[in-house]
Amino acid sequence: MTSLQWPDLPDLPALPPLPDFPGAAAQYVVAIPLLAALLAFLLGRTSSRTAAWTVVTGAVLTLGAATWQLYTISVGVVPRVSETVGPLALGELTVPLTLSASPLTAITAVAVALVALVVQVYARWYLWYDPRYRQFAATVSLFSGAMLLVVLSGDVVLTLVGWEVMGWCSYLLVGHISAKASARRAAAKALLVTRFADLGFVLGLVALTAGPGSTAIADIVDHWRAEPGTALTVAMLLVIMGVAGKSALVPFQDWLPDAMEGPTPASALIHAATMVAAGTVVLAQLFPLLQASDPARTTLAVLASATTLLAALLAFAQPDLKRLLAWSTVSQVALMLAALTAIPVGEGPDTAVLHLVSHALFKALLFLALGWLAVLAGGTLVSYAVSGVRRYGSVRRPLGIGLLALAGVPPLVGFVSKELILGSAEAGVQAATPGPALIVLAAVGAGAPLTAAYCMRAWLILSRPVLVRGNGRTGEQLDDFFAEPEVMVEAVGVEEAEAAISSPARAGITTLSLLTVVGGVLPLTPFFDVELHLNVPLLVASLLLMAAAALFVLAASRGVRTRDAAARLPAVLNLAAERGLGADTAYLTLVARPTMALARGVTWLDREVLDGYVRAAGRAARLLGRGGERWSPVQPAPSLVLVLAGVLVLAVIGVVLR
Repeated sequence: MTSLQWPDLPDLPALPPLPDFPGAAAQYVVAIPLLAALLAFLLGRTSSRTAAWTVVTGAVLTLGAATWQLYTISVGVVPRVSETVGPLALGELTVPLTLSASPLTAITAVAVALVALVVQVYARWYLWYDPRYRQFAATVSLFSGAMLLVVLSGDVVLTLVGWEVMGWCSYLLVGHISAKASARRAAAKALLVTRFADLGFVLGLVALTAGPGSTAIADIVDHWRAEPGTALTVAMLLVIMGVAGKSALVPFQDWLPDAMEGPTPASALIHAATMVAAGTVVLAQLFPLLQASDPARTTLAVLASATTLLAALLAFAQPDLKRLLAWSTVSQVALMLAALTAIPVGEGPDTAVLHLVSHALFKALLFLALGWLAVLAGGTLVSYAVSGVRRYGSVRRPLGIGLLALAGVPPLVGFVSKELILGSAEAGVQAATPGPALIVLAAVGAGAPLTAAYCMRAWLILSRPVLVRGNGRTGEQLDDFFAEPEVMVEAVGVEEAEAAISSPARAGITTLSLLTVVGGVLPLTPFFDVELHLNVPLLVASLLLMAAAALFVLAASRGVRTRDAAARLPAVLNLAAERGLGADTAYLTLVARPTMALARGVTWLDREVLDGYVRAAGRAARLLGRGGERWSPVQPAPSLVLVLAGVLVLAVIGVVLR
């Protein structure tokens, strides 16, 4: 096997000593966004400006605290465990409620804080005229704090708190435009699907806690790593169920594309740095336990690999570019989780976390740039976005960089993280239990050209050439009476439209673009412990497959008015892909209708059977009373009257004579 070894970097200069701040960095990272959310709710009730300054300032301070934490870890400052509200007294159960920092959690916290800051700045421009901007900004800050709590949690109780708060915040953000029935439906669907999966998550954490009698993640890992077995497998399978719900793995994959009904800044936050990536963070914290349970690893490998390929196929046929990005998120998050199962036993989860950070950068860039284009073009449907980067050149570069990174084109950050996953899967195949790694290797190999295909399709739509007519307008002559008119571009006003975005929002997009380009150096930093070698034949084969897929899409787009290669597919396939292959129908048939039928049955049983006994007792008493009336005389007998009168007379005499 021919491999290319990455060169060793020179030793870095010693870092200066740290200033002495009170408290631990992790405490600031978690507390600041939560405090900013509270202040935005309280102080920003009447002023969007006050709310914006509050949440943006909080986001800047959070990023500073996260960077400080990364710095402290890089210079080896201890301790890395810090308290929150103190331990809880729950009898024999130990609940320390601590935060824990490590190189992986610290770099993840920086990525989350950075994306949250860019989203807050962008949302101030994007939702400028939204009367509910204040609530949105505060919810984004709360959402970010909950994710950072999950990232830095050293206790499964804190993990569960952050996990559930994120679910509630996603419901609020997806349904932000509450006047739209589709937004309300998408929010309810996201809440119900993820809450159903959370049942397994909670039960799994309870089972893991029961073994060591402690909720500390370190104690849980130490205990179960020493005593693996059936109990551990059952607990990890339950945890994987919750992760599958949050991360939109099969069979819970359909809620995430529908969540596109939320505003674009919310989509960028959910897809890039919170919610869907939380499952990868939790399993990375419990990584030794995942490796200790082969059934759990295999189950996760199958679910994640199937989701990677299914979502990539569905992304190609979406009529809306925002939904295309949503399905790509489903595929890429599944790839992170698949990487966890392919890593050889004994190594750390660094490869999966690296792809998490990589994905956060380029996916936030793609969503925010596409939202910018949607403001200019009027929407993200193919009919609106066609020729978008030709008409609005300022959007061309960020969208191009984002799509190249998503496709895994070298040397961008997406290429580096995906190739390292491929290398981990290859190494896993040579390990003692190659089953999960072999499944993942096949999925990654097949997913690479599929990802390149839908990225190429999106770029061809966005960059379709626009012909200029002599009258100053652009478009194409219609040669068919029944053909739909081309998208017309006004030569006047384009510059004004491109300048509509605020300077801070554009600076945020530029920052993400730069980090996406140079982020490929992350594996060379001391925060990731990964094997920096590339399998040259495997790399060449992967790039050739990607190039072949892109050329095939290019050829298929020839002759299509919008240069949309998906237009070549049969209409029934496009419609099925748009509807998620009938996932809603399956939910209704397999879950909703049986549940409603069961609820109606329980209601009937309660009303007609249980309450029937109570009603029958009353009716029986009335029947007995009527029977007594019938068989007993209505008027008293004369002898009984005389006896009662004699008793009364004797009583009176006794009172008088006394």
